[in-house]
Amino acid sequence: MYDFSTARRNPYSKRLKRQVTIRLDQDIIHYFEGLATDTGIPYQTLTNLYLRDCAANRRRLAVRWQPPGDET
Repeated sequence: MYDFSTARRNPYSKRLKRQVTIRLDQDIIHYFEGLATDTGIPYQTLTNLYLRDCAANRRRLAVRWQPPGDET
């Protein structure tokens, strides 16, 4: 039997990654794969780092979305 009475929480648990499925254009994948070749860092890690930087700096795209069929 294990005694966890003196155990402490994992300080990195908030940074654990969650696997998701995301659809990316081929040119985006090739871009990050090229960066991966240049840096030696896996392209999934580079993509995550880029998205983390965008979130941390609250970057927003200047995009105006018009749903299909909405001609206003």
